[in-house]
Amino acid sequence: MSRIAYVNGRYLPVRQAQIAIEDRGFQFADGVYEVFPVYAGHIVNHAWHLQRLSQSLAALRIDWPLPPAVLTLILKDMLRRNRIIDGGMLYLQITRGVSPRNHAFPVPGVRPTLVVTARPVDMAARHAQAEIGVRVISVPENRWTRRDIKSVSLLANILAKQGAAERGAAEALFVNDRGILTEGASSTFWMITREGVLTTHPLGHDILPGVTRRAILAMAPELGLQTDEREFSLAETLQAREAFLTSATNFVMPVIQIDAQIIGNGKPGAISLALRKSYIERIE
Repeated sequence: MSRIAYVNGRYLPVRQAQIAIEDRGFQFADGVYEVFPVYAGHIVNHAWHLQRLSQSLAALRIDWPLPPAVLTLILKDMLRRNRIIDGGMLYLQITRGVSPRNHAFPVPGVRPTLVVTARPVDMAARHAQAEIGVRVISVPENRWTRRDIKSVSLLANILAKQGAAERGAAEALFVNDRGILTEGASSTFWMITREGVLTTHPLGHDILPGVTRRAILAMAPELGLQTDEREFSLAETLQAREAFLTSATNFVMPVIQIDAQIIGNGKPGAISLALRKSYIERIE
């Protein structure tokens, strides 16, 4: 089946979709994006993803191309047109628009570019991977200082992710010059301390405010888990009882090894798996 894209008011096959060569997203990475996960036929944490999109747009001073309610209708229509009824993802990108190349913002009146694509995700494979766990590596932090903005400028993340792939790992974890582990190239990182405390980096300019992160923090007390949002070092992480990643389409993914260090007993931890099970039950 031919996949369908939405580009500035038009639905058309992905192979026919085009944007202007002077779009600022193409020339400057002057734009933001959002990934809306789809599970059991519906958009997961939809309102929270729209809220984060709003924050990213405001931070870069880009106007909404359409009201959020209209965007929601487009997202749902994209699910129908692409026949995504189980697991999948909707990718939405908004750039500042098309104008002659100049670093400063274009004159008022330039209309933002809106693109939405959809694709299925093999959730069975991800469920199977969660039963095994994943290996990750650590890399030096080399990104800009506003990682809380979900910008399309992801070159450092791409290079880190490629480095992980070349070493047979699933993810790269950024570690700053103070030895603090911040987050993954495309995920939030968590550890369970020796004392059993669910711990993750605090919000701020250093990390992306993950939507799945928000959901896990909200449900953790109901499972009897104590949580702590604080900075922690890579060295401390290597001594953790358990570790896992969260992201829009991976949900909760156990980590069994960081660099050469086995985490816990080298198998997905009981708390990580319980959080994954509970999260999936809620979004179903």
